[in-house]
Amino acid sequence: MKLLLIKKDLKLFFINKKAVILTFLIPILLITLFAFAFGGVNKKESKLKPIELFFKNNDNSLLSKKIIEELDSIEEINLVLSSKIEGEDLVKKGEKVGFLIIDKGFQDSLVLGKELPIKLIYDASKKFEYSIVKSIVTGILLSNKGKEFQKNKIKNYLNQNYGNLTEIQKNKIEQNINDSQSNDKINSIPFKEISIIKAHNNDQILGLIQAVSGTAIMMLLFSITGVGGGLLEKKESGTLKRLLFSPIKKTDILFGKMGATFIISFIQLSIMFIFAWIAFDLPIFKDIISLVLLTLSVSFAVTSFGIFLVAVAKSRQQLQSLSTIIILIMSAIGGSMIPIFIMPAFMQKMAIFSLNYWGIQGYYDIFWRELSLVEILSKMAILCSIGIFMLFISIPLFKRNIIEFTN
Repeated sequence: MKLLLIKKDLKLFFINKKAVILTFLIPILLITLFAFAFGGVNKKESKLKPIELFFKNNDNSLLSKKIIEELDSIEEINLVLSSKIEGEDLVKKGEKVGFLIIDKGFQDSLVLGKELPIKLIYDASKKFEYSIVKSIVTGILLSNKGKEFQKNKIKNYLNQNYGNLTEIQKNKIEQNINDSQSNDKINSIPFKEISIIKAHNNDQILGLIQAVSGTAIMMLLFSITGVGGGLLEKKESGTLKRLLFSPIKKTDILFGKMGATFIISFIQLSIMFIFAWIAFDLPIFKDIISLVLLTLSVSFAVTSFGIFLVAVAKSRQQLQSLSTIIILIMSAIGGSMIPIFIMPAFMQKMAIFSLNYWGIQGYYDIFWRELSLVEILSKMAILCSIGIFMLFISIPLFKRNIIEFTN
């Protein structure tokens, strides 16, 4: 009897396509996706793309030119010559990780152990890439007169503060300092690091922006497909057929559902950001106009995507299975589940096809980079374009499914 019950349950399970997909296919897809994202595959395939570092060499000494050449030879770095205005602007917009400026007197300062006239302007929201850049720049500086720099730095300090000491005493003190300090302190060359973002911002808000925007968009996608599934419920219950015999146009049914879904989307996103403001002090009133317009753009794109899934699916069960797979994958490659910067190059290129990516980057532009409305309009336009494209595809698909249903 027990074996018969087991056999019956297994048969019922494998007949249920949704259960099979959720149990086997989705974990396999996510394992594959995360394996690529975290580099758990062939190194050649999962390799990160070179980090583009803007630079300007105002010193033009032999040593500064040598350092630039060595930086350019590093596989992980792609050096691009830039003006100060262009470099700072692109870093501020989040399009580039950093901007290296070597000013006049660099060679003499490095040899004599004086403060280095070198600046590395960076975007703090790109911590991973910047840590790589900083490590490489520091390593190259150390390999070029690094030990001489440390020696002369100590000597200059002793001369300025303890000029009455003999050379023997100074050398002895210098040796004691070197022996007492750790290798990390000796093997380092300080240079000026400047975050392009205004000083009142801090690292904590970066995680908050990622958590709020990434989660909000992903959960909105799931909830909208649930709301859109109400149209399929009407189809299954026979309510839709009665509507089709009324004077209402077929597209009016679709647009009516879309309008209601759009309003729900905007309300849901608004509540999420208001909660983040109350609970975590997210500065939602910093640029309220840009925030509202971007949220409307995200709501439109998400709503159109949900309508597209409804137009494709022929039953509510099919919609749930299809939407779960697509939304999880889209959220993963778009930055809702996995930070973009740790992904290999090919996955970072794929991210632009996800509406999650454009929404998250837009919220970064508002809350972190503090860009103007004009500078954020491009991301809003892309989100609206995604929405229009999805809607353009959905209308004929919906009409075809309606015709099949009525026949």
